[in-house]
Amino acid sequence: MRLFWLSLGLLSLLAGIAGAVLPLLPTVPFLLLAAFCFSRSSERLHVWLTTHPRLGPPITDWQRHGAIRRRVKLIATATIAAAFLLSLALGVPGYVLGIQAVVLSLVLVFLWTRPEGPRTPG
Repeated sequence: MRLFWLSLGLLSLLAGIAGAVLPLLPTVPFLLLAAFCFSRSSERLHVWLTTHPRLGPPITDWQRHGAIRRRVKLIATATIAAAFLLSLALGVPGYVLGIQAVVLSLVLVFLWTRPEGPRTPG
């Protein structure tokens, strides 16, 4: 089982890194999955990932506070809008656009209802 979690973690990490440079591929969900998988397979990789200066902060924000930073929300919103506009430009059938609009809207609702940082007492 450890090899399974390690393999899935490495694949997720690669997808997350690819998502950092490819506009339509998400980054943070794959990093969260990688952290989850590494926590079950390799403490060394888990610590490396969660303490990494670039990759670690979104993971720890989510794990500790269920938070997504405003900058990430804005980038995700712009990417979602671009994906939908691309579908329109490509002439995707109306029923597909409808499904896409509903799913993407639900993603945006989830995204924008998350806190943006550590909750302050009071």
